[in-house]
Parts: sequence; C-alpha cells; structure tokens
Amino acid sequence: MTVISEFGHWVTLHGLIVMMGLAVYVTASHTLHQRRHPSAAVAWVVALVLLPYVALPLYLMFGRRKLAQPRPTARTQPDALRDSSADSPAARTQQLAAAMALPAASSYQQLNIHEEGTQALQVLRNMIGAATRTLDLCTFIFASDGLGDEIAERLGQRAREGVRVRLLVDGIGAYLGGHPSFRMLSAAGVQVALFVPPLRSTLQGRTNLRNHRKMVIADSEWFWCGGRNLATEYFAGDLSARSKKAPWVDLSFDLHGALALQAQQQFDQDWEFATQGTRPRSCGPVDPAGEEGSEGAAIGQLIASGPDQVEDTLHTLLVSGFFMSHKRILAVTPYFVPDPTLLMSLTLAARRGVTVDLLMPGKSNHRLADLARHRALRELASAGARVWFLPGMIHAKIVVIDDELALAGSANLDERSLFLNYELMVAFYSSTEVERFARWIEVQRTASTLYRPHPAGILREIAEGLLLWLAFQL
Repeated sequence: MTVISEFGHWVTLHGLIVMMGLAVYVTASHTLHQRRHPSAAVAWVVALVLLPYVALPLYLMFGRRKLAQPRPTARTQPDALRDSSADSPAARTQQLAAAMALPAASSYQQLNIHEEGTQALQVLRNMIGAATRTLDLCTFIFASDGLGDEIAERLGQRAREGVRVRLLVDGIGAYLGGHPSFRMLSAAGVQVALFVPPLRSTLQGRTNLRNHRKMVIADSEWFWCGGRNLATEYFAGDLSARSKKAPWVDLSFDLHGALALQAQQQFDQDWEFATQGTRPRSCGPVDPAGEEGSEGAAIGQLIASGPDQVEDTLHTLLVSGFFMSHKRILAVTPYFVPDPTLLMSLTLAARRGVTVDLLMPGKSNHRLADLARHRALRELASAGARVWFLPGMIHAKIVVIDDELALAGSANLDERSLFLNYELMVAFYSSTEVERFARWIEVQRTASTLYRPHPAGILREIAEGLLLWLAFQL
C-alpha cells in the first residue's frame, strides 16, 4: 500500500508539473504573440508532457522566438503600391514590405557584385582604409585565422587613428571562429560587443536567437553585405599544410547611397540591443519620394528578418514572390530545409510552368542539413524543378524572381534562418541589377551537376521524418 501511495503521489506531482509547464507555454505564446512553426509547437508540447523537469527550464531559456510586439495599426501604404494593376513580384514585394513596416525602398549607386572572394576581400580592405569617421562591422563568425588576424589588425589601426570602430559578433559565432582575441582589439580602441553570448547574457529566453547578419558600413555612406563571414574559407581560402581551408563559393556586394544609411540605422539598433538589452524597434518608414533622387534611379530595399520583426518578413516575401512568379525562379542556398508553405509555393510555381532552378552544394558543411533536405528535393524534382549540385561548398544566399526582383544577403532557405535567426537581405528592383545577379548564378550552375532523385525506402522515410521534425532547430 505504501508503494502504491507513493506512486500515486508521484503521478499527481508529475501531472501538476506538466499542467504548470503547459500553462506557462500557452500563456507565454498567447500574451507574447509567439507564433510558432507546427513542428516546433509539437516538439515543445511533447517535451513538456514527457519531460517537464527538463523541458520547462529549457523553454524558459530558449523558447522565446519573437521580441518585437505587434503594431496596433498597419502603416498606410503609398498610393503607388495600392494600385491593383501593379501585379508583379517587385510591386507586391514593396507592398508587403510596407504592410510589415519595413523601411521603404531607397536609392543606391555603384552596386558592385563581388564575383569571387579575392575581390570581396579587396573591397573590404578598401572600406576599412577609406573610413574617415565611423566604421561598423556585424558578422556571425570572426575567425582567429590569417584573414581574421589581418582584419583585426586593420581595425585596430583605424581605431588608433581616431575612427570610431564598432565590431558586433554573434555570441555563438565568436566561439565557432576559434576564440579570437577581442581584448587586443579593445585595447586598440575598437568597441567590441557579443550578441547574446551563451551563459553570460542577461537577456533571458533569447539564447537560441542568433544574429546571422553580415554587414559593414563606412561613414554611413558605403555598405557591404552578403553571405561571407570574416574567416579565411569565405574569401580566398588557405591551402597551406597547416590549415588546408579550400575557398568556398560565396556572394557579397557593396553599394553607396541612401540604402547605406538605412543599413547604418539597422546596425545601430542591433548594437543597442546587444549592449543595453533595449527592445528592438523598427527602422521606421523612409519616404521613397525623398530618397530616389533623379528619375529612374536604382532602388533597393533593406529586408531585416528575425525576432526583432513582428512578422516573418523574409519568409512572407519569398512565399508571395514564388506564388506571383511568371517566368523563372533562381535560388542559391547552402542548406535547403524549407517549411511546407515555402516548399509548396516553389512546387506550384514549377507545376505552373515557371522555370525553377535551385543551386546548392553536393555536400555542405552541415551533415544533418544534407540528410534532412532530400524529401523536399524529391518533391521539387517531381514537380519539374531542377536541382543542381556544386562539387565544392557554396555558401551564397540569393533568390531571383522573373526579371525584376533579386534578394541577396545572409539568409538560407531553411527554417532556422527564416524563423529564428536575425537575418539581413537586400531586395533589388532594377532589371539591370537583377540580370547581373542572375548571370552570377548561371556561371556557378555551369560547374554543377543535375540532381537525380531516387525512391526512398521505408527506413529512409522514417529517418527523414524524424530529422524534419527537428529541422526547425538545425
């Protein structure tokens, strides 16, 4: 009887803890408007029921996905964007961006697409050397290798010369880069901040939200962006016997103009959040009429995505663009683990006769992502899309839709990038610039091989299903 009584007491206690954990989950999700992907929601509920003693502390540490609060009212859209005849991916992208309170499209000049890593590195060196007042860098990884040491030395020199230099590195990425010596940078006068460092951050519930943005801004006038982290393999590589780091194929670009000022504002907000824990706030609207300059000037739009945005901005724009596409979709990503909605928008585009080309590495640097991608790739291929595998590692992130929209920056086509990470993309609307990005993709595709799907057995289907259940955290 005593054993039965103790067992009944344990069951009752376990049930109370489960109910408390579920109540915390439901209350937090509702009051903080934490809309979740279904796989993430199911995972949290199952974990809270089966292992509440472990899952509840983990939820309190990692469970918060959105930090920005919903707006009371939607911002009024410009008249030009309310024109129902503007039925194109570019027009709808601007319309949706306005509805989600993203900064309006702004002018830029001298877009320079870096064809390969040595060119990107030279531009970076030039920017650091040319800054006269301010120099701000944001990266996921700042490696302790030959390239990282060189950049650190250049930053320290500019700080000693009186330029205000700020370096923002993700708290996890700093460790992945091999523990660079930030103390030496600080001693030289560089202001260094880690974005939500694990175990040391006072920002509770946000440890799982990583800053994956890459940008460099000089004097609020010159903007560098793309997929490259500040490590050797993202630029020229290092094939010496000591490191043997082969260069990756990646994409970055730089430009001048009003768009650079918006990037500066975004960096300032990220810096303030990392150093003071201030709640992120939107860059705010910018009147495009006052930014475009001369008639016909090229315009681009900063697309920030992540916990500091109320909406899943990039995911929304991609899904809309894929549904609205008429001619072609070209996409490059190192990891392809899409949610069902994004995958459906791509497959339906292919079935409608839109040419869909997806370019990715045959083998990436993340084995789990490679294993999890095949179910989506088989579905894409069966719908008529073409998937291309590059022999080496390609780390670029670029999507081209028709002849009028290109999205380039830091975001991968996987669920972590689209729903959890802080990411930064730039939307380009000039047909000339869009074609330049498309040509870059076509050059990479010439060295690729076409993916041939094979039927999956029952064990593989089960394994892939389990991986996809966890894909939200990959």
